[in-house]
Amino acid sequence: MAQARRRGGVLASFGFQVMAGMAVGLGLGLLARHLGVEEGQAGHGLSQGLSLAGAMFVQLLKVLVPPLVFTAIVASIANLRELQNAAALVWRTLFWFAVTALIAVSIGIGLGLLLQPGVNTSVAATAAQTPHTAGSWLDFLTGLVPSNVLGIAASTSVADGAAATTLSFNVLQIVVISLVTGIAALKSGAAAEPFLAFNASALAVVRKILWWVIRLTPIGTIGLFGNAVGRYGWDALAQLGAFALAVYLGLALVLLVVYPSLLLANGLNPVRFFAGVWPAMQLGFVSRSSIGTLPVTQTVTESALGVPRAYAAFAVPLGSTTKMDGCAAIYPAVAAIFVAQFYGVPLHLTDYLLIVFVSVIGSAATAGLTGAVVMLTLTLSTLGLPLEGVGLLLAIDPILDMGRTAVNVTGQALVPTLVAKQEGILDKAVYDAASGDLEAEMASASERAA
Repeated sequence: MAQARRRGGVLASFGFQVMAGMAVGLGLGLLARHLGVEEGQAGHGLSQGLSLAGAMFVQLLKVLVPPLVFTAIVASIANLRELQNAAALVWRTLFWFAVTALIAVSIGIGLGLLLQPGVNTSVAATAAQTPHTAGSWLDFLTGLVPSNVLGIAASTSVADGAAATTLSFNVLQIVVISLVTGIAALKSGAAAEPFLAFNASALAVVRKILWWVIRLTPIGTIGLFGNAVGRYGWDALAQLGAFALAVYLGLALVLLVVYPSLLLANGLNPVRFFAGVWPAMQLGFVSRSSIGTLPVTQTVTESALGVPRAYAAFAVPLGSTTKMDGCAAIYPAVAAIFVAQFYGVPLHLTDYLLIVFVSVIGSAATAGLTGAVVMLTLTLSTLGLPLEGVGLLLAIDPILDMGRTAVNVTGQALVPTLVAKQEGILDKAVYDAASGDLEAEMASASERAA
């Protein structure tokens, strides 16, 4: 199989196919925007088709998240007997979550003060509007307690006089349910062996289905990227150029300076890390969803970066809800300073310390309602800034969200890699062989498992 992949060359690689999908999506998105994406315009059908293809792909990934997280965490707990340092792994993971968030928010504050995005803007005050969702410090406590055994929540919205009920899942609650179930299975001894055997079989089935869905990534990329370009374009960047520059510069510093520095400090080759995590970064960029990218992030963390499955199954799902250097650190720091400058509200040292506190701790507080807007409202409300300021930034939020999510998923793979290296459980041979081709990495992982 490896020889067949080599014969196919670059054109057959997963990474090239995804990049080709982005190129096709860009072309179709620009065409749809040129023709017009509003109803009745020539490009409306193309825009709708791109949106449908992208949405269906992300939905396929999301539907696999609950069974993947549950079966993987239960299996990892069953294998914890092989890891003598389980407690140390947990504490080191939380420690590095906090450290990297602290560095990221510090960069965001520095860029906000340096570039003055709230002063150097031409956005109109009439764009201000109160967001529909907001973060609360109670979300963390309520998010920890499962509302039902499946971790599913229902919400009802009213539009045009009609009520619609949608179901969603809370990954943090699923993590809690999985941890409790896994621990209970271990404590049950021999009586739980059939359950653990069934769970292991279910995990194998879920992973097989996951790989089928992942193979659709190039098609999903066309829809996701094409829809983003066609629907949002780049026009709004002119009014918020300084703000967008500050955010993307901060993301670049974290991604290209902070992360490589931490890897080098731990004796790891940054080039190999980025080669291994590249499929997740690509998908995160085009999907704008850490939860949707979770299956791929967990896969590359294990198969390409050499993190043991028993540990990665815990760390990556937890990181997907609480480890967001892009959405929960850089972005709210720059955005809060933007809103303060726009409304002429002076910020003092205590306010900047509050921004740091919210960014380091607040991502956990909003784990049940993950999203940059929710995190920003939590930051603004903590500082006493007007929540209407969120509306000033909504026009370019999808454009910024691409970069934020790419950084999020990279950090979610980085921390388990660092911790595994520090605890001496990282498979260095797998890490050093990272190729960036997800298909090749998964095939190698299957061969090792066999």
